[in-house]
Amino acid sequence: MLVIKYGGNAMKSLELRRTIAAEIAHLRARESVVVVHGGGPVIEQILQKLGLESHFLRGLRVTSSAAMDAIEMAITRLSKELAQDLGGAIGLSARDDHLLEGELLEPGGGELGRVGQVLNVNTNLLEGLLKMGVTPVIGCMGLDAQGEPFNVNADWVAGAVAGALKSPIIYLSDVEGVYRNYPDPSSLISNLSAPDARAGIEEGWIAGGMIPKVEAAIYALEQGATGATLASGMQAGVLERILAGGAGTRFSQS
Repeated sequence: MLVIKYGGNAMKSLELRRTIAAEIAHLRARESVVVVHGGGPVIEQILQKLGLESHFLRGLRVTSSAAMDAIEMAITRLSKELAQDLGGAIGLSARDDHLLEGELLEPGGGELGRVGQVLNVNTNLLEGLLKMGVTPVIGCMGLDAQGEPFNVNADWVAGAVAGALKSPIIYLSDVEGVYRNYPDPSSLISNLSAPDARAGIEEGWIAGGMIPKVEAAIYALEQGATGATLASGMQAGVLERILAGGAGTRFSQS
């Protein structure tokens, strides 16, 4: 089994999105696959059309109740479109049989509003679909104890799903992996342990937008994922190169 997280920025090109979807579909001949997706660019477009404010705090999108309605519309439609691209797939949200349950990061919403974390994954639903040969495509939202939706960073949703399924995970984003001396391409690190990654953050050679990506990979391992790889989803053929060990940065517990 394999979990693939497909980043919002890596889906900006419809042509590339469908190319990667075809590669995932081809991969299913030998792997059961679960897809988790983000939707940042699509969410941003819908918020702008509706005249809703959008800004980030501590790397997370501040989410009002009105913004949450828009986000749910965006990611639900995107789930369905990705499932259509894949074929033999179904787009899911947290509302489907309580797929993703959790809680808000701040009591009452706080400054972040409806932003939360996933604490429980309905693996029975996912495993049942996989046994039928159907690929689950999961959007990045959760449900709180009252059954109300909240926004979740897609990297963390994917980590929670991979951990619950005890599966390896591939994070497809808009970066090639972790560099020792960014942006020197020769400094791309093929294998990185969680302790070395934490040290890299402290020492500063893992910085900026790379920090949350690395932290998400470590989180996935802590939740029970059997492996985590970060690679670029901006080019065709990347999945085969990753599985052959020829692309991205692979993370391990030690």
